[in-house]
Amino acid sequence: MEAVTSAEAFTHIRIVMGMVVSLGLARLLNGLAGIVQHPQSVRIYAVHLGWVAFMFLFLVHFWWWEHRLHAVPVISFVAFLFLIVFCAQFFFLCALLFPTSMQDYDGYEHYFLSRKTWFFGFLAGLLVTDIVDTALKGRDYFLSLGIEYPVRTVLYIVLSLIAAVTTNRRYHVALVIFALAYQFYWIFRIYDFMT
Repeated sequence: MEAVTSAEAFTHIRIVMGMVVSLGLARLLNGLAGIVQHPQSVRIYAVHLGWVAFMFLFLVHFWWWEHRLHAVPVISFVAFLFLIVFCAQFFFLCALLFPTSMQDYDGYEHYFLSRKTWFFGFLAGLLVTDIVDTALKGRDYFLSLGIEYPVRTVLYIVLSLIAAVTTNRRYHVALVIFALAYQFYWIFRIYDFMT
């Protein structure tokens, strides 16, 4: 069977990806609503909430930039599967931020630090996947992002791998502040002002 044109596949892909992205957003929003509904049930942790904000922003950003898929001339099943796996990585990161039960943990700080290797390992993997996804949109698009894009992504990967192994709380605070600030900067500089 032949690959379909992007015009034929884009609507279908967008719907399937939207379902997976929506599950990730719902996980974040349900977790936040649970904290608001039962503020005394579990101690919150500012770093954890920072990563929740980062993942929310990253998910919305991801959904926005995927509109560039319409420019891909042909989308094969392998590319479609790749995109679903990409979305699934986002969902998994959101699920790691809000587990189904907190009964084994003293609060979100204890939980987050006990799962930091998983969270930051998956975040690094997601960022590697992001490079492949950007390349799928074509050489011109990749190059339009400039040298900052690969440098930024590699920096995020390295910082995430360090975060996966360190228990230094100052490092974790600094990283989440940097990640949030840079993500806002990147979105508004690249996507709101791109021609």
